Amino acid sequence: MSNIGIWITVAIVLFVLGSIFGLRVSPREKALGLMRDQARKMGLHPRLIVAPEWTKVPMASEKRASMVAYYSVLIPDARLALMRARVVDGKLQVVQGDQKFNDLPIALTGVYAIDMQANCVGLYWDEETDLRATQLDDMKAYLHELAKR
Repeated sequence: MSNIGIWITVAIVLFVLGSIFGLRVSPREKALGLMRDQARKMGLHPRLIVAPEWTKVPMASEKRASMVAYYSVLIPDARLALMRARVVDGKLQVVQGDQKFNDLPIALTGVYAIDMQANCVGLYWDEETDLRATQLDDMKAYLHELAKR
């Protein structure tokens, strides 16, 4: 009888330990959370949204759209015209709006598209390309530069 009791106790302990270790946050999720917090402190507004069709972000599945990170900057006194552009081969390709942004180079990695409207400039990008948040300063500067053009 004592052997059965020991095995049951070991099974319960292993189950509890497995549950505890299963609750740990993955390093990837932790890095994403830290990057988003850093972006907020810098004045960027990160959020996950359904990828708009015009961005040509691949679908997650045949029936489900992909979620994509959208980092934006609000410019209170701006009056920006609507502009949507995809990034193709490191350059903007305007889908809708002012053609002066066409073929404008973009040095940031992982960016799918950029949009501009009213007082907001934002970009759709793959956060996984920069989990260490090395591009956030450049991203903010680039968005402000676009707004000034």
